[in-house]
Amino acid sequence: MKINKDFVLREVAGQAFVIATGKTSKAFKGMVKLNATGRLIWEGLAAGQTAEEIASKMTKEYSVSEEKAQADVEKFIENARAKGFLEE
Repeated sequence: MKINKDFVLREVAGQAFVIATGKTSKAFKGMVKLNATGRLIWEGLAAGQTAEEIASKMTKEYSVSEEKAQADVEKFIENARAKGFLEE
């Protein structure tokens, strides 16, 4: 799985946003604000990391259990798929 090329991560005033570009911007109106965890997951996916690798990084950065990190990553991926942010 990888990030759909029509969505980009941009920083605006210190906040991370996912923005649609190209033809996708006609169908997907607006932008999505990511918190720090969302940004970490997005950047991990953009770098080609697996859900397990991203969850492992989360446990180190946020002192969260492996189970909680894995559940959060899977939920993010599920939501990102539903919005069309990911390609298989």
